[in-house]
Amino acid sequence: MLDRIKDDGAPTILAIDDVQKFYQASNGAVEALRGVNLTVRKGDFICLLGASGCGKSTLLRIVAGFEQATRGAVTMYGFPVDKPGPDRGMVFQDYALFPWLTVRENIGFGPKHRGVASKVVAETTDKFMAMVGLTAFADRYPHQLSGGMKQRVAIARVLSNDTDILLMDEPFGALDALTRSKLQEELVEIWRSTKLTVIFVTHSVEEAVMLADRVIVMSAGPGRIDCEIAIDLPRPRDVASPEFNALRRDITQKLTSHIGSSRGAAAVS
Repeated sequence: MLDRIKDDGAPTILAIDDVQKFYQASNGAVEALRGVNLTVRKGDFICLLGASGCGKSTLLRIVAGFEQATRGAVTMYGFPVDKPGPDRGMVFQDYALFPWLTVRENIGFGPKHRGVASKVVAETTDKFMAMVGLTAFADRYPHQLSGGMKQRVAIARVLSNDTDILLMDEPFGALDALTRSKLQEELVEIWRSTKLTVIFVTHSVEEAVMLADRVIVMSAGPGRIDCEIAIDLPRPRDVASPEFNALRRDITQKLTSHIGSSRGAAAVS
């Protein structure tokens, strides 16, 4: 059996302190997030879990630096997060690849444009292409790839940029069940081998229990953290085991207990 890669003494690398977010709508201000506090340690695999409208993707975009909190602060290594940076790499559901670049060129794009030496860019690209199993497809373009392959390219592109935190916004949501299961397994192996920190947004309880060592359940109206659940199951995890299903039932109960009260909330996904 595989164990978790970190211990409880891992250092804090990201802190979310009392974050609140308002959007302006036609009928006035909409509060998307209220009083969100979260500490992320090095090597954590965290899933932000919640129904549509709970603000989990909004929170991820604030961590990425794509949006700013209305109040509160996000800090990384003690420094304010106020813009995107290579220390936080984002993987989206729609892949966001450059269609005019090959697999090799997409993966090497970040280090190349940071001025890294060509030899190092090539070595880095080869390393992460091999890690995601795409060496044989190095010269193909995104339109020549399956959905699962495109998402592997997106993950490798972030990894090649020497990121510290991998931010993933429902990255497997558009994939078929078999491909999704395979990529979940591959992601866990990448996490273990690179010792990256991962914050993964999902609305799937099973996916959260399969992947995370900490599940953050969010509720809406406005978005806030309802509870945090430690997942202490050994890896690889068996979805048919009694322990897995007990956790899935417990988290599902917590998640559904507040859905009724959030139905009237504005949708901020």
